[in-house]
Amino acid sequence: MFALKRFDIQYVKGIGPERGKLLTSELGIRTAFDLLRHYPTGYIDRTKTYSIRSLHQATGEFPSLQLRGRFVSFNIIGEGASMRLIGLFTDGTATIDCVWFRGVRETRKRLATGREYVLFGKPSYFHDILQMTHPEVDPPETADNAPGVRAVYPLTEKLRQRNLGSKALHTAIVNFLNAHKTPLRDPLPPSVIQSLGLLSIDEAIRNIHFPQSPKKLERAKLRLKFEELFYIQTDMLMRSRQRKSMIQGYIMPHIGKWFNDFYHNCLPFDLTGAQKRVIKEIRADIISGRQMNRLVQGDVGSGKTLVALMSMLLAIDNGYQACLMAPTEILATQHYETISNLAAKIGLNVKLLTGSTRTKQRRLIDEGLRDGSIHILVGTHAVIEEKVVFNRLGFAVIDEQHRFGVAQRARLWQKSDIPPHVLVMTATPIPRTLAMTVYGDLDVSVIDELPPGRKPVSTVLRYDEQRTRVINGIRTQLAAGHQVYIVYPLVKENEKLDLKSVTEGFEAAQKIFAPYKVALVHGKMKSAEKDQQMSLFASGEAAILVATTVIEVGVNVPNATTMVIENAERFGLSQLHQLRGRVGRGGDRSHCILMSKHNIGNDTRKRLELMTSTTDGFIIAEADMQMRGPGDIEGTAQSGLPFDLKIANLAHDGQIIQMARRAAEALLDSDPSLSANENRFFASALASMLNRETDWSRIS
Repeated sequence: MFALKRFDIQYVKGIGPERGKLLTSELGIRTAFDLLRHYPTGYIDRTKTYSIRSLHQATGEFPSLQLRGRFVSFNIIGEGASMRLIGLFTDGTATIDCVWFRGVRETRKRLATGREYVLFGKPSYFHDILQMTHPEVDPPETADNAPGVRAVYPLTEKLRQRNLGSKALHTAIVNFLNAHKTPLRDPLPPSVIQSLGLLSIDEAIRNIHFPQSPKKLERAKLRLKFEELFYIQTDMLMRSRQRKSMIQGYIMPHIGKWFNDFYHNCLPFDLTGAQKRVIKEIRADIISGRQMNRLVQGDVGSGKTLVALMSMLLAIDNGYQACLMAPTEILATQHYETISNLAAKIGLNVKLLTGSTRTKQRRLIDEGLRDGSIHILVGTHAVIEEKVVFNRLGFAVIDEQHRFGVAQRARLWQKSDIPPHVLVMTATPIPRTLAMTVYGDLDVSVIDELPPGRKPVSTVLRYDEQRTRVINGIRTQLAAGHQVYIVYPLVKENEKLDLKSVTEGFEAAQKIFAPYKVALVHGKMKSAEKDQQMSLFASGEAAILVATTVIEVGVNVPNATTMVIENAERFGLSQLHQLRGRVGRGGDRSHCILMSKHNIGNDTRKRLELMTSTTDGFIIAEADMQMRGPGDIEGTAQSGLPFDLKIANLAHDGQIIQMARRAAEALLDSDPSLSANENRFFASALASMLNRETDWSRIS
């Protein structure tokens, strides 16, 4: 099948040079291979013909359907861009208007009154008149010879305007497959196809585009979804195994002064069982002689930073330096303050490097890194700049990895002769099937316990008409000496969206909650101004922080006990959960109030009600992926994938992901290099599918 990557799309019958250029620019379809992998989004049934009278008697929205009859008359109305053609069509039971806004004169020349035609389209009412806009019109002999079930393809408006719709694509695919009778060569190893009872690629492709039966269609979907996921799982497992077998890592066997001093004198609370388990897993990695690449998932407040610090202390005990890289200056500063405060008693030398670091301070940091006197460097992208040189970097922590590009993460490798051990942290719980695909080449640890003293945040849903009750509750918290977050979805007012903005919310809060001081933070502020406002809130001088989602991560104010999220219906579940994690960080009972309009859809109401029923981030992430799809899970959906999925769905194909994982493991157990004769074509297809310029095996 991969030979079809060399078959230019313009040479497919029914396409040609002009249509070929259009398909390339609009859909990225350059070859016959791309055309066959442009899978349908649905199917239309042409086996049944409806009477027009039955449409007049029906209620509700119509599906696309088929009519058979004759045109009684045609009428061209208007001029220029407003020109339209109206054809009155009857089947003897009633009439329907057929309307064309494009290709008016060409359509009029092509059609005649009194002749029998078969129409296919979606009826609708316009000013109480039943009509069908731009129907497909065929002579009876053409319609009768057409397949009963026809695929519907994803298109763009420009393609529709140029008369290149689903029917034209379907015809081109039929033409191509009819002209190529030789079965497509199957890229999957025969052992995999046989053990799982999969359709051949030839049968799957033919049935996905023109199914012989509903059962064959389901088997075709399974085969094609499995294939996409099998490529990804095989690739990730090969990279992971290659790294573990080939890429050396610094050996760090000693537990010494730094770790022990911190453990006995600085721990803010006893480690949870989950934290101890993850530290043991990390320790096993760093004494193995192989480079560690480990993902630590943990809910907000689960103590990931403490685990990261203790892991870095193990590296320091063995004579190495460590760094922690965060995606934003706010988050980097927060990590720096947390680590500095935690390790203040033992004299750990920790420095912060961001784009705002002054030249004089930067010079001192450069000197400390080169002579080894700085133990830990915390920073943003500034950490990976070429001029930043470590004496002996052995351990790197990356927070919220999906916010960094592959090339940026790869630069960490160049900071040391041997690649440093890499610990990736995320506070965004990722459903197991998604983690298996996006982070499939990393070893995964989960911190699934909260430290002692952390109380679950009480979450309630309130509507605009209950605002007075919410305001009174905020006043009660303020009077008790606590602090409050109020989060808005927009910086400025947007009348079209009818959403509240952070600027008008700030002004309202100043009036409603006077004389309490109110701080304001949003993404369009300059860094210095943003930091100054954040400092007001962190120090307690400001009792209320009005903000956008810039405070989603990296803000730690234990005295803040209330989070109000305006227009909560505009946020995804995972984002709401992240925001909620800003409160409940002290010992006091905390509250999260989701404010929403009352007239929201049922699905939206279910999402918000789920937030009120659980504080488990993994349950929320799973539900978020099921409801909204993986593309909204904090940008992780494609961040770890070598190519875009054409038919598989990470949100709904969990069982197929696991099936692909098991099959990939079995294949690589028997043939690690895919060099056996029966697997060589699959190895070639895998390389062709990935088509990478970057050496991904060298990137965390």
